[in-house]
Amino acid sequence: MISDLENIWSRSSRSLKRSVIRELLKLTARPEVISFAGGLPSPDTFPKEDLKQVMMEMMDQESNFVLQYGTTEGDMILRKRLVEKQYRTIEGMDITVDNLVIVTASQQALDLIGKIFIDPGDKIIVGAPSYLGGLSAFRTYGADMVGVELDDEGMDPVKLEQTLAEMKAQGTRPKFMYIIPDFQNPTGITMPEERRIKILEIAKKYDVLILEDSPYREIRFEGQHQKTFFSLDNTGHVITIGTFSKILCPGLRIGWVIADKRIIDKIVMAKQAADLCTSPLTQRIAARFLEKEKMNELLSSTVAMYKEKRDIMIEAFEKHMPEGVSWVKPQGGLFLFLTLPEHMDSETLFMKAIEKNVAYVIGSAFYAKEGGLNKMRINFSYASKEDIREGVRRLAEVIRENM
Repeated sequence: MISDLENIWSRSSRSLKRSVIRELLKLTARPEVISFAGGLPSPDTFPKEDLKQVMMEMMDQESNFVLQYGTTEGDMILRKRLVEKQYRTIEGMDITVDNLVIVTASQQALDLIGKIFIDPGDKIIVGAPSYLGGLSAFRTYGADMVGVELDDEGMDPVKLEQTLAEMKAQGTRPKFMYIIPDFQNPTGITMPEERRIKILEIAKKYDVLILEDSPYREIRFEGQHQKTFFSLDNTGHVITIGTFSKILCPGLRIGWVIADKRIIDKIVMAKQAADLCTSPLTQRIAARFLEKEKMNELLSSTVAMYKEKRDIMIEAFEKHMPEGVSWVKPQGGLFLFLTLPEHMDSETLFMKAIEKNVAYVIGSAFYAKEGGLNKMRINFSYASKEDIREGVRRLAEVIRENM
C-alpha cells in the first residue's frame, strides 16, 4: 500500500460516510433479533410465480436482446408503458417518453441528480427529517443541506418561505428542494394537495426546482389520493422519481426520473459515465410483467397486508408503550416515526434494544445536521405479525426501563 493514501482521496470521497441503516443492519443480522430497522418490503409480496413465468418466456423469445447492452435512456417498451398507462392515464401528466429515463433504482436517480446540479457548497432544501439515502447522495457532492421542519402535513410552507427569503437576502439560491410527499420516509406523513400547491407557488416565486421522491405512492391504505407535484405543475419546476422497489421487488433495481427534456438529457449523459445502461434483462422483466396486467392485483394484496401489519403495530403501541411516547399513524407506506420524551436519546437506547433483540433506526440519521435524538423510525412491512407484537413489547420494555 502506498504511504500517503489518505492524501490522495478525492474531495468528494472524503465526505463519504457509511449508511447508518446499512451499518445498523449488520447488528440486526442475528436470527433472534426482531428488526424494525430496514426499509424492506415483505418477501411475501413478491410475485415469484408470475416473474418466473415471465423470465422463462422472455429467455425463450428474446434472450439475445435482454442479454445484450441496452440504451442509456432505457427499455422503450417499459418507458412507453410507464408514460401511457401510469403517468398520462392515472396521474394526468402531460409527458412523453422523452420526459422519462430509466435508472438503476431510485438511489441512482438521487446520485445522478446530485451529480448534475450540486457543486461543493451549493445549498439545497431538505425536510427535517428526510430520507437518509437522499441526504447521503447529496452530501457526496458537497451540498450544504438546509433543513426545514415538518408539521403534521409535511414541510412547513411558512418556514420554507422564511428560509428562502433569508437566502435571497444573502444573495444565494438553493439548487432544489427535496420533498417526499407521500408517506414520507421516515415520518410516514402525507402532504395534502393544498399544501403541495402552496409549496409549488413558493418554489415558483423563488424560482427553485422541486425534487419529488415518491417510492411508496401506490401503497395507500386509506385517505384520498393526492396529485403529484409534477401533475400540479406545468412550468418545468418539478423532477419526479419513481421505483419498482417497494411495489414489485427491489431486486430488479429499476427506477425512473421524469423531468423537463433538458434535465433528462443531462441525466442521460451523467448515466452514460456511471453505468452505460440499467440492466436490459431486469427492465424487460418488469415490462413483460406489466403487460400481463398483474400490477393492480399485486398492489391490492400488498396494501391489504401492510395495512394489517400497520394496524397490529399501532395496537401493540397502544397496549405496551409508556406514557410520554407518541407516534404518527401513516395512511400508507412502510414506516412510522416514534417520538420519545425530549430528554431521551434513541442512539444511546439502541444498543440496549439490541440486547433485548429488537432494532430500529435512530432518528438523528434522518437529519442533515442536528436533530431527532429522541426519535426512531419503525418499519412495519417486513416483520411477521407475531414478531411485530413481540418486538413492540420488547421495545416498550427498553423505553420504560430507561425513562
